[in-house]
Amino acid sequence: MTLADLKPGERAIVKGWANSFPPVRLMEFGILPGTVVEIVRFAPFGDPIDIKVRGFHLSIRKEDAAQIMLIEEYPT
Repeated sequence: MTLADLKPGERAIVKGWANSFPPVRLMEFGILPGTVVEIVRFAPFGDPIDIKVRGFHLSIRKEDAAQIMLIEEYPT
C-alpha cells in the first residue's frame, strides 16, 4: 500500500520507499519511516495531494506519494 492509495481522512504509518533511493525532498519534509501521515485532500484533477505530516500541511505530487510505502492504516 502506498500513500497514493489512501483516501482523504485516512492515516497510515510510513514503512519506507518503493525505490531503494528515497527521495531526499520527502525526507527533508519529515516523511521518514515510523511517521504518521494523513491525506487531507486531493486537488480537483488528483494532483497534487495535500497531506498532513508532523502537524504540517504539505502538497506533494501523486507520483511522489506513490513512492511512499505504508505499514498499516493508523487508527483514527
